[in-house]
Amino acid sequence: MNALAIFLGMVGPWQIGLIVVVILLLFGGKKIPEMMRGLGSGIKEFKDASKDEDAPHKSDETIEEKKS
Repeated sequence: MNALAIFLGMVGPWQIGLIVVVILLLFGGKKIPEMMRGLGSGIKEFKDASKDEDAPHKSDETIEEKKS
């Protein structure tokens, strides 16, 4: 067994609950939604950037196909 499988095998409902309580104590109830909004907008920007990066390659391929 590798170390990751051993670590993931030990995480149960009590450990997840403890992690949630520690996060609430560290950041507070009002700060967590702000952090999640920031995370969501970051993921959205990443997806948009990856789509924009793929678009020129596809248009280059179609232009080359039309020329031949």
